[in-house]
Amino acid sequence: MSLGLSCDSVSQQRNLSSLLGSRAVKRPKKEEAPRLQEAAMQLLEQQPDNPDAGNIFCTQNGEQEQGGSEGVPSAFAGSLLVSELKRQAAQLGVPVVVLSVKTVLERLTEIIGTEDENDDIKREFLTSSQRVQLCVLLESSKELLSQGALCPKLLWQEYRRNQRLPKVEVVYYLHSYSILTLTYILQGDEGVRPWLVSQLKALCSWKPCDGEEETTRVQQKVLMMVVGVLVGSGFEQSQESVAPDTKISRLCCSVLDDMLFWLLDNTDECLTLPAAGEGLELWIQIFDATLCGVSTSAEALQRFFTHSLTQTLTYKPRLTVSDAISLQNEWTFAKANRLLTSLFRKLAVIFSVELLLRHLQQVLETHEVNWKHVLCFLSTLLVYNPKAQPRLKELLSRLLSSAFESYDLESMITAFLLARQGALEGPCIFPSYSEWFKMCFGGGSSFHATSKKSLVFLLKFLSDLVPFEPPQYLKVHILHPPYVPVKNRSLLMEYVSLAKTRLADLKESVEDMGLYEDVSGADGAPAQPQCQAVQDVEKAVSLFESTGRIAATVMEASIFRRPYFLTRFLPALLMPRVLPVKADARMSFIDALKKADKIPAAQYSSYVETCQRKRQDRSSTCLDTNDDPVEVLKVQLQEFTAMVVDGNDGETSAQLSRISHTLSLVFPSSRDELIKQTVIRVHTDTPSCPELHVKVVNIILRSFCQCVLDASRANPPNKQSPWASTVVAVLLGNTQLLSSLIHRLWDLFHNQASLLSNAHLLGLAVFVVHLHTSMSDSLLVEFVPPVLPKPVPFGEALSSALACSTRSNMLFSLRLCVAAVCYGICRGDSLPQQQQQDYVPSGLYKKLLYLIPRLLPEARRTSITASESVLEPDDDLLGLWSSTTDTSSTWRKSAWHLWRHTAFCRLQHGTQYQLFFSEWLAHELRVQRSDDVLSDPERQEYQQWACWELYLTHPEEQGGCGGDMKKLCSHLFSAIMDQELSERSPKRPDPRGSETGTCLPDILSRLQELVYEMEVTQLSGSRRGGVDLCDFLFELVSQRCPATVSSASPCVSSELSLQHTLSVWNRALLALPAVLFVKVKAEGGRMTLDCSTLMEHVNQHQRKVCSPAGLLSCHVTAHFLRGVLCASVRCGCPVEELNKAWSQICLHCPLLLISAVHWWERVSPLMLSLWSRLYDDGEPLPKQLQLFTDCQHWASSLGAGLSPSVPVAPPLLLAASLHRAWRERREDGQGFSAALNMLRADSVQSRQVMVFLLFLCINDYLSELLYSQERHGQRARNEFTELLSVLVDSGDWLLIFNPNEQGVYHLVSMVTTDEFARLMPWAFYTLLLQQSAELLQRALRCPGFLHTALLCYLELLQLFLEGQTPTTTAEPSEEQVEPFRILSHTKQFVLRAISQTSPNALSSSHLRRLQPRCADLDPEVAAALSVHLEPHSLSPEIDFL
Repeated sequence: MSLGLSCDSVSQQRNLSSLLGSRAVKRPKKEEAPRLQEAAMQLLEQQPDNPDAGNIFCTQNGEQEQGGSEGVPSAFAGSLLVSELKRQAAQLGVPVVVLSVKTVLERLTEIIGTEDENDDIKREFLTSSQRVQLCVLLESSKELLSQGALCPKLLWQEYRRNQRLPKVEVVYYLHSYSILTLTYILQGDEGVRPWLVSQLKALCSWKPCDGEEETTRVQQKVLMMVVGVLVGSGFEQSQESVAPDTKISRLCCSVLDDMLFWLLDNTDECLTLPAAGEGLELWIQIFDATLCGVSTSAEALQRFFTHSLTQTLTYKPRLTVSDAISLQNEWTFAKANRLLTSLFRKLAVIFSVELLLRHLQQVLETHEVNWKHVLCFLSTLLVYNPKAQPRLKELLSRLLSSAFESYDLESMITAFLLARQGALEGPCIFPSYSEWFKMCFGGGSSFHATSKKSLVFLLKFLSDLVPFEPPQYLKVHILHPPYVPVKNRSLLMEYVSLAKTRLADLKESVEDMGLYEDVSGADGAPAQPQCQAVQDVEKAVSLFESTGRIAATVMEASIFRRPYFLTRFLPALLMPRVLPVKADARMSFIDALKKADKIPAAQYSSYVETCQRKRQDRSSTCLDTNDDPVEVLKVQLQEFTAMVVDGNDGETSAQLSRISHTLSLVFPSSRDELIKQTVIRVHTDTPSCPELHVKVVNIILRSFCQCVLDASRANPPNKQSPWASTVVAVLLGNTQLLSSLIHRLWDLFHNQASLLSNAHLLGLAVFVVHLHTSMSDSLLVEFVPPVLPKPVPFGEALSSALACSTRSNMLFSLRLCVAAVCYGICRGDSLPQQQQQDYVPSGLYKKLLYLIPRLLPEARRTSITASESVLEPDDDLLGLWSSTTDTSSTWRKSAWHLWRHTAFCRLQHGTQYQLFFSEWLAHELRVQRSDDVLSDPERQEYQQWACWELYLTHPEEQGGCGGDMKKLCSHLFSAIMDQELSERSPKRPDPRGSETGTCLPDILSRLQELVYEMEVTQLSGSRRGGVDLCDFLFELVSQRCPATVSSASPCVSSELSLQHTLSVWNRALLALPAVLFVKVKAEGGRMTLDCSTLMEHVNQHQRKVCSPAGLLSCHVTAHFLRGVLCASVRCGCPVEELNKAWSQICLHCPLLLISAVHWWERVSPLMLSLWSRLYDDGEPLPKQLQLFTDCQHWASSLGAGLSPSVPVAPPLLLAASLHRAWRERREDGQGFSAALNMLRADSVQSRQVMVFLLFLCINDYLSELLYSQERHGQRARNEFTELLSVLVDSGDWLLIFNPNEQGVYHLVSMVTTDEFARLMPWAFYTLLLQQSAELLQRALRCPGFLHTALLCYLELLQLFLEGQTPTTTAEPSEEQVEPFRILSHTKQFVLRAISQTSPNALSSSHLRRLQPRCADLDPEVAAALSVHLEPHSLSPEIDFL
């Protein structure tokens, strides 16, 4: 039965088709079809209601639902629907198509319905139920259309019969179901255009209620469909352009233009974001390549965006160029409407910067433009695209080249407006206007420097701009005028005069212009004179501190700009404050100006008095603005935090531009254009930042920490947007803000570390990483007072802020460094190797290399270089970052995880990431033993591990010692020396520390252990042929000593450095075994003592720092004596070797000999005790040591008036014994004279003893002269007189004053210091001129006296010329004479000696050497020599001798 039914249906369908075909053949005119369809529709309307026809789709709906549920095909349901329509059409006598259209429209009207007049709110979209019913209707209509039972054209005609237009959502569904496309509607109905525009505006402006997410999605889809059709129809280019296509293209373009114009008209009114603004933003969202690109080609999309950009730039060009010049400051990105900048961003996203700027240039050359839109577009492009800056510079260069080639004013003004717009966005976006102007017009190779015509063109152009110029640009042109040849200076002066007149009209006094004024700030408002004067003072003080001189600009201002200097500059400089105890740079600058008579006396006195009153009253200024910038900044930072979480890079960049603008209000002196401040000074002792600045910095850091937390919850660092680096880049553009930030970081890390939570610590670690990455090496940080010897990069400054001296700051430093290094490793994971290292500060990495093994003993068992073999399989970046951010993780787990991570281990291969042994020692020596995290045994174990297991075996290129124990010893020794020197340094920032509180004793113990092992190893013979340990130790100290101080031109700093170095060395020397400093070597099959290295050390180094001069300390002397005694035990004949060694010391090391004599009473018991321990058989002291005791007895007996026999000893030993004996006795002039009478024998030995004794007396005299604690001066003068009366006739005594001819007395030059040696001529004359006339006459007759007197006089003159005459520290006495009187008396004495001396007193060779020097230093003495000692009268015999 069903089969028969199907056949009947098919048969009926075929007959109907045949019928329709035949009727079509019988109708030759197509115009009759619409008329017949209209008649049929009228016939249907005249028929009574047909319930079956009205409910056909309702019945069908039910059938479809039932059929759909039972799996009935939709094609079969459609066939049933068509069959029913045919049946009803046959009953009514109308075509099926007409009946279908009528039925569909009736059902559509039922679904959509009429608007309820009681509804207060007009609904633009269907409800959810309406939407479902409509979709069912259209699905059925689609089946009718597929079977030829529905005519779309007739459907639209009937819908439009009563001038009705559907909602755009209905059109969307008709288009989506391919029943009636929007393109067809636009082509066939001219009245649709205004309807579509109004519908689009209403659609954008209508806001769905809460909970209608489906409606919101439909709204987006409708917009996407409409815009896709409009863009496709309006901007697709077909191969053959026909008239209908051109018409529809223009219509679509006009619709899109109307919407764009509606958007642009409303952007100026929607300064905030109300509901209307949200509707505008909805339309802006359609400018999205992903939305439009679904239904259009890439070429059409580019043409659409290009067209829209052109329309935007040229929309309502009502502003003139002069308006643009005047109002440009208000069109920066931060001040521009956010809707407008969003539109520009959308339009620019699919183009490259080159294409955008090329199109901008084309629009500017061919259209009248809206300058506000043009300049806002440029700002948006610069802010969002970092590649725009160099391309804009190229465009400006092309414009200027074109302008000067054809003298084109339009290109000229365009270039200036674009350059100024870029400068208004700040230095991190584009160079300042003054910098650009100097670069383009400030040099001899500038654009205008080719000819006078070009120069005139430029100056004429600038002159024409003067009436419209804001004052800050006029100031740029005055402060940085264009390059002008000297012959054309008059042209420039005309412009300068005009500009100054304009400034006066604007009430911008030229006198109020700052010396270093920042004249092109982004806010465009000129700085107040008071604020500018403060900036000038800061820069002038900075220049003075770096150069030591008052800047020429300041000196010129004090003369040529005196009103500004007196009324602005000086009041800003002399702002009352609490003066520091030690003069800072500002105080020194004020003193320099005062000495130069640039500060009025009354003003200076008032300043000093006010500062004294303010000592207990500190105050700081606060910014006063109508809108509190702090509150604005808080809101902006909150919005920025939300943007970071959303991951919208463009919006975050735009928001940062606004934040930068707000910060410029708080930190107005942000841009330092004329003087690039390369050193940021951080005052660590007193808070130098105003309270407002500290508050703003805290807000910034707190917001940054919050951003880090929120961003880390969403993504690991390597998958986050570059928001953090962008934030830091903005902050770096403000030097004052950067200084406050660094100061705050120092304060937090150094003083308030215990107050920081884990969240703060993590955020600050990330901030520090990006600050380190973004700051160039040219930007240095200097601490005041100095913590480091010189300004250093930020990384080193930060590392110095993280102290590791106590338990608490060790733990804090470890946690911060772990967080920073973990973040840096994760952040740089996807970057090249070099850029990866930029994210890991080497200073923080080295801190971890020091701290982790110290605090985690298990890390010592796992070498960092071998860590790759112990890594767990799941060790990845995510796990590394999780170990840092997980609140349940401890610092031990995080540090241990990082220590074993592959990336962490790999970093140590770089040189900058290797912790050298010297650096480890410096860290360890700063640890306070009383507050160390390790106990004493734990610290000893850790240090031994580091020295013996880690650094001893490490290669040298990796900071170790390469297995060389001597290198290890050298490092330990240098560290001890450095520590001691730093403790004694007057520049030490915290002098309260003492070496007893540091780990110096521990490191000294490690040195003792090492030296002991080296000595034992050397004794065992395992290192034959190597450098002797004695030589090695003395070589170490020689390397530490500064270059040899020349006696001719001494350097005080070098002498002080040598004194400090040897003082520290002596302390280390006394801690080491004495036997190490005497070498035992094999010679001729036997072991012998070799004291040459010891003697060389004493003669070269110890001699120069003795105090008093010519005498080693008792401890050092005893140590050396003990060393010689102990070393002799290792020889086969100890007594013989000891005697030989001391014989060599007496001949070649007089300082040690004299010191041994001086301290023998204290040292001899020690020597006897040591000798008795070394030799149990009661062996007496060696002869040379016993000789000390014999000489002591002889000297004592001689002083007591006895006449004992003279011991067989060196003359210097006898003289030193006599000197020591007489110093121990009270004042006894008669005893001294009696002793001299006993020594008057004419033996050579007696004379030599007295000459050496004379030298020791002179040494005492100079000591009393220079050091007030010495009290032997008068006694030394008396002894000198007594000795001179005995020696005056022999001439030997003169040899100690003549270093080139000393002969046997050469030992005196190896006893005293270089300073005393330089003062020997002074002592010669000060002592000699106090003698009686008789004694002086005897001296004149002494052989060689005149030669010695002339040499001493010339050396004395040289001392005066070099300012090295002695300055006595003792109380003045009657015998002391002023230095200039000594020189005067000396000269008179020399002239008298020349006149009284016989002509043969000087040989010709001596005379030839003396005359040139006398001619240079004292021509009068030279003339006297020529007159009284003529060459022809000289004796040839004497000359020969």
